[in-house]
Amino acid sequence: MCNHHHQNDSKTPHLEARDNDTIRIRGARTHNLKNVDLDIPRHKLVVVTGLSGSGKSSLAFDTLYAEGQRRYVESLSAYARQFLQMMDKPDVDLIEGLSPAISIEQKSTSHNPRSTVGTVTEIHDYLRLLYARVGTPYCPEHKLPLSSQTVSQMVDAVLKLPEDTRVMILAPAVRERKGEFVDFFADLQAQGFARVRVDGEVYQLDEVPKLEKNIKHNIDVVIDRVKVKADIKQRLAESFETALRHGNERALAMEMDSGEEHWFSARFACPVCSYSLPELEPRLFSFNNPMGSCPTCDGLGNTNFFDPEKVVAHPELSLATGAIDGWDKRNQFYFQMIQSLARHYGFDVQAAWETLPEKVKKVILHGSGKEVIDFTYLSERGTTFNRSHAFEGIIPNLERRYRETDSETVREKLREYQNHRACPSCGGARLRKEARYVYVSGEPLHEVSAWPLTKTHQFFETLDLDGNKKQIAEKILKEITERLGFLINVGLDYLNLSRSAETLSGGEAQRIRLASQIGSGLTGVMYVLDEPSIGLHQRDNDRLLATLKRLRDLGNSVIVVEHDEDAIREADFVVDMGPGAGEHGGNVLIADTPENVAKCEKSVTGQYLSGKKSIAVPSERTPVNPDRMLVLKGARGNNLKNVTLELPLGLITCITGVSGSGKSTLINDTLAKITARELNRAQEEPAPYDNIHGLEHLDKVINVDQSPIGRTPRSNPATYTGLFTPIRELFAGVPLSRERGYNVGRFSFNVKGGRCEACQGDGVIKVEMHFLPDVYVPCEVCHGKRYNRETLEIQYKGKNISQVLDMTVEEAREFFDAVPTVSRKLQTLMDVGLGYIRLGQSATTLSGGEAQRVKLALELSKRDTGRTLYILDEPTTGLHFADIALLLEVIGRLKGKGNSIVIIEHNLDVIKTADWIVDLGPEGGDGGV
Repeated sequence: MCNHHHQNDSKTPHLEARDNDTIRIRGARTHNLKNVDLDIPRHKLVVVTGLSGSGKSSLAFDTLYAEGQRRYVESLSAYARQFLQMMDKPDVDLIEGLSPAISIEQKSTSHNPRSTVGTVTEIHDYLRLLYARVGTPYCPEHKLPLSSQTVSQMVDAVLKLPEDTRVMILAPAVRERKGEFVDFFADLQAQGFARVRVDGEVYQLDEVPKLEKNIKHNIDVVIDRVKVKADIKQRLAESFETALRHGNERALAMEMDSGEEHWFSARFACPVCSYSLPELEPRLFSFNNPMGSCPTCDGLGNTNFFDPEKVVAHPELSLATGAIDGWDKRNQFYFQMIQSLARHYGFDVQAAWETLPEKVKKVILHGSGKEVIDFTYLSERGTTFNRSHAFEGIIPNLERRYRETDSETVREKLREYQNHRACPSCGGARLRKEARYVYVSGEPLHEVSAWPLTKTHQFFETLDLDGNKKQIAEKILKEITERLGFLINVGLDYLNLSRSAETLSGGEAQRIRLASQIGSGLTGVMYVLDEPSIGLHQRDNDRLLATLKRLRDLGNSVIVVEHDEDAIREADFVVDMGPGAGEHGGNVLIADTPENVAKCEKSVTGQYLSGKKSIAVPSERTPVNPDRMLVLKGARGNNLKNVTLELPLGLITCITGVSGSGKSTLINDTLAKITARELNRAQEEPAPYDNIHGLEHLDKVINVDQSPIGRTPRSNPATYTGLFTPIRELFAGVPLSRERGYNVGRFSFNVKGGRCEACQGDGVIKVEMHFLPDVYVPCEVCHGKRYNRETLEIQYKGKNISQVLDMTVEEAREFFDAVPTVSRKLQTLMDVGLGYIRLGQSATTLSGGEAQRVKLALELSKRDTGRTLYILDEPTTGLHFADIALLLEVIGRLKGKGNSIVIIEHNLDVIKTADWIVDLGPEGGDGGV
C-alpha cells in the first residue's frame, strides 16, 4: 500500500485527542468494504475514485453520508423524526469528526408535472414576490395600465397638452347597454346639462334621435368644453369632479380637433372598461394555487385531448376492417351506427378511411351536430328497430366515457388515444389571464420564465425601477440574480425557469440541486456528490469545479465520487478504492494528494494519471461508405434549429456538444423515436422533423438508456437478462426434482409453491416502526434465502438455488461453464465490467450506469443480424478509465458485426475512438444548432 497515511496512528495517549480537521473512519465494513481505516481532511474537496463496483459509493454514501445524516436526525425530536427518511446504520466501528450531511445524487428530480426549474430552485417564489410588489397590471383587452388618478393628476395631464388645444370633458355614463334611455336623457336635462355624446356623435339634449331598443349603446355626458390655458386649473378640476360623479368614477378628455381620447379613472381600474384587480399578491402568480392557475389547464400548461391521428390508428384500412379500433365489424353495436351513417351520407364502409370525403370524416369523428340521422339497430334476437337522433361523434363519445367511468383500466385504455397540446387559454403559460397581464419593465412573468437563464439574468441585472419601487425590489432582485448566477455557473445557462422538472436529465437535476445548495449558503456541512460531471462538456466542467471549490470555501467538506480526470487533478485529496470490483474491491489503495496518487504503482487511477496507461487511439479508422448513410432532415424539437443529421451506418458515431446543445433532443427524442416507430413498430411520437432516408439498411433499433431495469426489489440482473429461466430449468431437471414433480415455477420466488410464504419470497420482512426508519429484518423461517426448505434440498453441482442467486457474475461464470446458454450471457455481463454484481442483487441497488450496462449485456447476448442501430446515452457514466477500455472493446465487437452505433458522450477517450463525430453547438439552449 502506498503511503496511506494515518495521522493518529501512534498509540501515545496525548495524540489520540480529537482532531478537528479530520474525519476518522475505523473498521468500515458496509457492503463490500474490507474493514477500511481511513482519515479524510475536513473542509477540503475530496474525490473518491476507483473501478466501477470497487466500493466508492459504499464509502461515500452508505458510510459517511448515512452516518452523518443519521446522527443529525437522531438529535431531532421523535415527532420531527417521523417525517424524515432515515438511512440504515452503517457497519463501522468508529467515525469521528462528522458534520451534518447533505447528499446530492443524480436521481432525476421529481416526476411531478407541476415542478419546474423555477419552483425547484425557488427562483419562481422570488419572482412572484417581485411581480406582486412592483408589477404594473394592464387591462387584457385595451392593453392600458390599470391606475387610479386623483383629480389634480387628471388636470395636470390635460394641461400638458399644447396651448389652445380644444378639449371636451365627458362623463362615460352608459357603456354597452341596450335600451332607449328616454328617462335618462330627461333626467340629465333637469340637472342642467346641455349636450350628450351618443355612440360617438354629439347632440343637443333636446335633439337626441330615438335610440334602437335592442342595440347596445355608449352614452357620454358632455360636462365642459375648454381651451387649454394655464389659468383654467380651477375650472378643469370642477369639471373633472362632476365627470367622475356622473361617469362611475371615470372621466374622458377628448381633443376636439384630432378626436384623440384620454381616459382617466379614480378607481384602480382600466379607464376604458373598468376592468379591475384586487390587490396584487404573490398567490396570483403561482400556477399551483387556484388563485393564480389558469382555470382551463389547472396550471399544468397543457391539456390532454383525444387525437384524431391516434383514434384513427390505421387510415389505410376501411371502417369495416378496422380503421378505428372498436368501431369495425367485430363490434356489432358501434358498427351498426357506422352503417346507418353510411346510408345517410352515402359513403362506402369498405372504402379506405383515407379516401373518404373530409365532411364525412368530420361527422364520424366529431358528430353530426343538430342533424338527425335514422339509425337501424339489430337486437340480439334478430329483430330490427329504428331510432332517429343526432350522431354523437367518436371523439365526444370517448371524452364522455373518459369522464363518466370509474374504472382506472378503462381510463388507462382511453389514454392511449390522447395527446398533449399547449393549453388553448393560457398558451402554456400556466397562469390565469389576470397574472399574465402584470408587467415589470414591460415584461410579463411567463415571458421572463421562458427565456434562457442568461437572458433572464441579464434582464434582472440591468432592471432599472423608479422611485420607491427600486427600494422595495432591491433585496428581492439580489436573491433572484444571485440564484440565477449560480445556475449559470454550474453550466445550466441554456435552461429556462418554465422548463418542466421531469424533462431534465439526471446530471441537470443534480446540478440544479447543487446550485440551490450554494444559494442557501450553509457552512460546516458535509456534501456528498455522485459524479456531478455527468453530461458535462469539458468546457462546463471547469465551471462546475469552480462551484465545488466555492462550496468548500464557504467552510464545508465536499466529498465527490468522480472519475473525471480534471476533477481528480483539481482535488485537495484523493481516495482511490480497489484493487478490483465487488469481492475484489473494498480496500483503500491510497489516500493522498493527486500528485502522490499519480506516483503510486499499485493504483490503476495513478497509472492513468501519470500517463503510464492510456486508452489507445485506433491505428486505423473505418472509412465511410457514402451509399450506407442514414440522413435525418429538418429536426426542430426543443432548441434544434432545423438540423440535418448524417450518420454513416456500420460505424461508431459520437454525438458531442456542450450541455443543452440539443444532443438528447436530436438523438433520444427524434432519431430514436422515429426509428423505433418505423423499425420496431412502437407507438412513439418523435419531436418534429421533415424526413428521414436510409432506414432500409437497418432492421431494428435498440436504445440503451439509463432508466432503472426494474423499480421493485424483485427484479434483478438474473431475471432481467433472462438468465434465471435456463438456471431454473437446470434445477428442474435434477433427478430429485423430477422424482418430486417440481417444475420450473417451483424455483421462482415470485409465485407460490417453492418460495417461502412467510416473507413471500422477499427474504426480508418489513417491520413498520413509527418515529424510526422501517426496519427490514431477515425472515425467521427461511433466514433470507427466499425459498422453503423443500426447494432448497434440490442441489445442482452441490449448490441450491438460493446459493446460486448469491453468486457474483464472475463466480457463476465458472460454475456454469459447461452450460453454454447460461455462460454466454454471464460472459457478456463480465465483458461490460459487471463481474462483481450478484445474480440476485435487487435492481433498486444498481446505479444508473450499472443498469445501462446490464441492458447493454442483454443486447450483446442476443444473436444480432448485423443490421441493428444501437443508441447509447453516455455509457461511461460511473466508469473508471480501466472500465472504459473494456466498454470500448465491447462496442468494437458490435461494430465488427456490421451494426451501427450512435453514442452521446463527453468523455474524450470515447470520442477519440469514434469513426465519425457530430458536434452540436456552439452554445447551449438558444445558442444551440
